[in-house]
Amino acid sequence: MLLRIALENEVKNLTDISREAFHTDYLVGGDPNDGPPDYDSVIWHEQMRKEGHLYAYLTDDGVLVGGAVLFEMTSKMYIGRIFIHPAFHRMGYGLAMMRDIENKNPEIKELELDTPLVNVRTNALYIKMGYHIISSTEDTISYRKILKYN
Repeated sequence: MLLRIALENEVKNLTDISREAFHTDYLVGGDPNDGPPDYDSVIWHEQMRKEGHLYAYLTDDGVLVGGAVLFEMTSKMYIGRIFIHPAFHRMGYGLAMMRDIENKNPEIKELELDTPLVNVRTNALYIKMGYHIISSTEDTISYRKILKYN
């Protein structure tokens, strides 16, 4: 598996994957045809690519299965979002991508993210991976993980 900065010619495909992935959230408690801000915008994804925040996630044989929007600070990373194409759901790609994100930069000591409260799929993944709840609202749960191996 390969996590790398997205290429310009991948932005449209990544936007399509994002749209399809977030549209499946209704299966796990979300609203139909809904997602985070600009999840379906090519313009927004292109801006994230230009700023160095949009990542592509590919199999060893080059199949684009998903992407991520990551914001790295000195020793902290905020995971803006991750998304896997629905054809690859429940196959371990989300878990593998999260592990690759955690191992991406040895300078990163802490990761934070948030996810909808109703999304049982993502909440279960983050808890399984050792993330701890740091706050919640009526809609969202925020998580943090301190990386011990750094």
